[in-house]
Amino acid sequence: MACQTNNGSLSLRFLEQLVGLPGTSKTLVAQKVCRYLQWLGIASRVFNVGNFRRKLFGAHQPHTFFDPANPEGERLRSQARDHALQEMMSWFRNEQGIVAIYDATNATRARREVLLQECRKNDVQVMFIESVCEDEGLRLLNAIEIQRSSPDYAQMDSEMALQDFKMRVGHYGGHYETMTEKDLTYIKLIDAGSQVILSQIQGYLQSRIVYYLMNLRIRSRNIYFSRHGESLFNVMGLLGGDSELSARGKQYARALPVVVSTYVPNSDRLTVWTSTKKRTIATAKHLPHKKLAWKALDELEAGKADGLTYEQVEEQFPEDFANRDNDKFNYRYQDGESYRDVVARLEPVLVDLERQDDILIIGHQAILRCLYAYFMNMSHERLPYIKIPLHTLIQLTPGAYRCEEKRFKVDIDAVDTHRPKPKTAVGGSQTPVNTHPAQDAPLINIAPVMLPNTPLTTADIAEAERNCSRDPQDHCVEFDDQHLQMCGLSDSRLGPYLYPASSNSCTSIIVSASGSTSTGTSIDISVSVSACTGASVCPSYKTGRTANIDRVAADGREG
Repeated sequence: MACQTNNGSLSLRFLEQLVGLPGTSKTLVAQKVCRYLQWLGIASRVFNVGNFRRKLFGAHQPHTFFDPANPEGERLRSQARDHALQEMMSWFRNEQGIVAIYDATNATRARREVLLQECRKNDVQVMFIESVCEDEGLRLLNAIEIQRSSPDYAQMDSEMALQDFKMRVGHYGGHYETMTEKDLTYIKLIDAGSQVILSQIQGYLQSRIVYYLMNLRIRSRNIYFSRHGESLFNVMGLLGGDSELSARGKQYARALPVVVSTYVPNSDRLTVWTSTKKRTIATAKHLPHKKLAWKALDELEAGKADGLTYEQVEEQFPEDFANRDNDKFNYRYQDGESYRDVVARLEPVLVDLERQDDILIIGHQAILRCLYAYFMNMSHERLPYIKIPLHTLIQLTPGAYRCEEKRFKVDIDAVDTHRPKPKTAVGGSQTPVNTHPAQDAPLINIAPVMLPNTPLTTADIAEAERNCSRDPQDHCVEFDDQHLQMCGLSDSRLGPYLYPASSNSCTSIIVSASGSTSTGTSIDISVSVSACTGASVCPSYKTGRTANIDRVAADGREG
């Protein structure tokens, strides 16, 4: 990624210089390029001249401030540009920055030449990104979005703000000079990328940015994330696998279409992406939308830890367990993956996602953490600890100045699979990490979705009684309702015996609901299951006596 400089040394400094009139989505492009590069692990930062202007002289400047015929306005705006340039060069020198994105109009060849010469003196390679908007309808939409979200027009009457902004654009438009220089490196995006012009693109990094920008659709839309419904491995606290949904996970899958149709605008146009794992496909089963299964969306590969609990991983691979706690983003499971590997795997998915209209991704905890971190511009340190709870629909609306978020929590219980970062890293240093959403996202609690119950038939109960009568000591285990729910079973209102219909939902254990088990009691359910339905035993308790059943049930995790 290094480039040869004028003095023969290698440079790791790059400037992406924005060019364009106000209201051509420059800031949105700048923020997206920065998020993309940071997500890939390339140290990047946006230097927005407007932010420096607002900090120095205040946000609410009239359109006359931007008139080239106003010498005082020109002097103050020049100060803001100089402050941004100085801070950018300081960032390169002192913080080992790699890619700076200079977000300003840079409307004339003379202004661009000043920046170009300054960068050449400091061995910074320059690429221009020009955004041109020729479509009148698109210009109006951009103007409305700026009036709604720009700090310059906060708390201003919307009509007055819109008129002021149009006057500002007019001031710049009178002397604007588009990019035509044949000897400069640039990409020109016309009408939000409907047409692209390239000039003198060279090298790995510039090619990577061009690849991203050519797939970028600059317009308002929503992205939706949901983890799969609670799975049996979640309940058992096991990593990885390809398990079925628990009873509560199936309930969430049945509720999801109602939630989507109620809370997702234009939901009929939604496309659903899943992984190839059974639990995500089963969660999407009842959605009446077009579906696409991506292998790249499969959960982080746990390697030798697949099918183990965190406690078993700590016992069998103590050194690996400690290393993962100390650097979870870069730690790679033996024969498995790290979060860094997953980010690399997800890049084609992300680029394709940027091309799409509204999308719902039903995925896994680690996968959605990686994608969420991209949209919310979260660091690699925070990424592995982002809270993506089960049975929650997340809505993200990317914008130029922020990515807005809403969360819809469906009132269907599920285990908490979040494992927080240890407070003390190896060596005793304190490493607190904020694991909450990137901002205070509105949380909308959704009442239980009313779905028809399927009562047990007389034949179901008779079969349960026959199985239980074979060897009541081995096959009848008494739980209270809470434990039944943790095992993915229906509650006792369905009848005197609980007999799940799924071959993977503990059907090998017939459970009597006539009594209860004290919290924390060890229960021996290491039984011979061949006399029952032949399915696998419910939680991980089949290997012997399980101490503190409540703790195990509440600690189910993945990722």
